[in-house]
Amino acid sequence: MPPRSASAYTALLAVGLLLAFGLTVPQSSSAQPASPPAVDALLQSDSSAMIPVVDRFADDRAALRRRYDAAGPERWARMRTFYNQWLDELDAVRFGRLGVDGRIDHVLLQNEIQGALHRLDRTERRHAEMERYLPFASTITSLYYRWRADPALDPRAAADTLAALQDTIEATQERLSEQFSHTGSPTTESPNTEADRVAAHRAAKAIGDLRENLEAWYAFYDGYHPDFTWWVEAPYEKAQSDLEAYARFLRREIVGVEEGQDAPLIGDPIGAEALKADLRHAMIPYSPEELIALAEQELDWGRRQMRAAAREMGHGNDWRAALKEVKTRHVEPGQQPTLARDLAEEAVSFLRDRDLVTIPPMAEEVWRMQMLSPEMQRIAPYFLGGEVVRVAFPAQEMSHENKLMSIRGNNRHFSRAVVHHELIPGHHLQGFMTDRYNAHRDLFSTPFWGEGWALYWEMQLWDLDFPRSPEDRIGMLFWRNHRAARIIFSLRFHLGEMSGQEAVDFLVREVGHERANAEAEVRRSIIGTYPPLYQAAYMLGGLQFRALHDELVENGDLSNREFHDRILRGGRMPVEMVRARLQRRRLPKDYAPQWRFAGAPQAE
Repeated sequence: MPPRSASAYTALLAVGLLLAFGLTVPQSSSAQPASPPAVDALLQSDSSAMIPVVDRFADDRAALRRRYDAAGPERWARMRTFYNQWLDELDAVRFGRLGVDGRIDHVLLQNEIQGALHRLDRTERRHAEMERYLPFASTITSLYYRWRADPALDPRAAADTLAALQDTIEATQERLSEQFSHTGSPTTESPNTEADRVAAHRAAKAIGDLRENLEAWYAFYDGYHPDFTWWVEAPYEKAQSDLEAYARFLRREIVGVEEGQDAPLIGDPIGAEALKADLRHAMIPYSPEELIALAEQELDWGRRQMRAAAREMGHGNDWRAALKEVKTRHVEPGQQPTLARDLAEEAVSFLRDRDLVTIPPMAEEVWRMQMLSPEMQRIAPYFLGGEVVRVAFPAQEMSHENKLMSIRGNNRHFSRAVVHHELIPGHHLQGFMTDRYNAHRDLFSTPFWGEGWALYWEMQLWDLDFPRSPEDRIGMLFWRNHRAARIIFSLRFHLGEMSGQEAVDFLVREVGHERANAEAEVRRSIIGTYPPLYQAAYMLGGLQFRALHDELVENGDLSNREFHDRILRGGRMPVEMVRARLQRRRLPKDYAPQWRFAGAPQAE
């Protein structure tokens, strides 16, 4: 949790202990001076007796991950024991004595542990799929963990181990060379071409981690153990060189990537059962197929709105022509940061004028900007946000074609639709508030809350007439259609129904992306940079928050400002748990996700 004054921390600790033992928190005497409003709100938001339990789990897990930081059986076995011990600890908690927030944290912690066990199973299966490419991995991880457990070693035996490691690498490469041609096409012994490419690509990346593990092991002894370097230096350097060469071999001969070329759009689909497990962990009680159908409804709504804006611009129903015109309306090189600042100030004024959410003065003061590097724009071609907003715009070293695509993709109207997503009321305000309220719930962070909140504001601002012109609406609709398309292509990719290249074509055709930007969007979605459900979480989380707004604001239970402030002060968690907290529901211990948040598609 963030630092607090000693008196505030003592007060919070006292509240937590009283609640943990089922006692009543004493009320302040009317003769005592009232606490400042900020402290009152802080005390009220930290009412969960489970906070010290959640914090201990997070600290213990982080410590174990640092100790067992190399992928392998040692790490997996230790983490599995840890998670099962924690399930037993949670089962022993006197659940009936917990209040609303305590029950929510208990349910969330159990859900987090169960999700971690599912992910652990998946990790072990995926490493088993790489065994044919990395039969020597256990040799390296065994050296690493023996060092961690006991630094004593026999330098001659270590040298022998590394020499045997070289033999295994060479034998593995020879075996694979016989099975695969130089073009990356497998022989009849390995008929599943795409599965081979995916596993080999994953293995090539894993070799980088193995080399780092071996380097850390060697650096510990090098120059300190009297006989170590004399025996081990030569076989160590040869082993590292062989590992690097072998990774190149995998990429070139099996994956089909030549050195110096851009990596192909090779992802790592997780499959239907893993998707369902991840959806359960995110507390989304829908099947992947239901979510794809929902996204198609949203995309259809967006297309109809696009055609309406195109007609206002004089393009008839040709929304692509209208989009092309909007992309020409960009600032000159060097002016994009000034535009970002102006758009940020405009969004804050819009929110304040309508009393939609509390904006602490310091949150408005401390954000700042950086420019996205050309390399980063290969996987993130648009703004990225938080306390530091990263601005996308062409850089001098980019090719002429990529400069034009970047400048079109970051035009005025697209930018006006995303700056508030990245700053206020989006990611920067989220981070500012969750650092200060219920920070223990960062453990339960989910993109359905993080990205869903920022996307929900795109929907809210649309409904509140934030776009001032058909061009502005085109800008907002581009992103909204993109979020719907993300659900479709990311889920279909992980179901094995759409390739990376097909996803790129889909974004260009159905959303109007520049091709380079579409490739960047797909690349970061499928190569493991983000979790499998991350791209789907934007719109799905936004729809959850919108449904919750309909339940609690439209019927008059809460004002807009109360609703939004309570969400931000409640901390990061699946939106179904936000709903339970705002409704003050006392959840049962065996609570299972059940909220069907998606109704009919939005009307014209």
